[in-house]
Amino acid sequence: MTNKLKLAGLILAAGLTSMSAQALANNASQSITVFHDPSCGCCVGWINHMKEAGFSIKAIQTPHMGVVKDKLGVPQGLDSCHTAVVDNTGQLIEGHVPASAVNKMIADSSVEGVAVPGMPVNSPGMGPMDGNLVTVDLNGQPFSKD
Repeated sequence: MTNKLKLAGLILAAGLTSMSAQALANNASQSITVFHDPSCGCCVGWINHMKEAGFSIKAIQTPHMGVVKDKLGVPQGLDSCHTAVVDNTGQLIEGHVPASAVNKMIADSSVEGVAVPGMPVNSPGMGPMDGNLVTVDLNGQPFSKD
């Protein structure tokens, strides 16, 4: 019985590793362009969070974030310090949205974008997540809670 348990454990570990590798591979095929102010350190924290989740990130520094947000159509009241676009879908990511919410958005092509308005301390790049971060869609309706 011990050998069977060891074998089952090895098979389970291999399966989980394969699933994790597949998730990273899926995200790696998702390229995201992020626009942020060059002096904003929390934006870099969010970029690192997304890279750790397996996304390919192209960061563009600009002191003209208002112009970027206007051109991309970020709704007033949902703005944050950085704005990103999923390159192959055009979906919008505003602010410190967790990678899990981005994955959920990408899986549903009817969702035009998601946002974490402001700069909440319990969001990626700002501080530890506590399970109470609410991501909204571009209409301001709750989309996910992480």
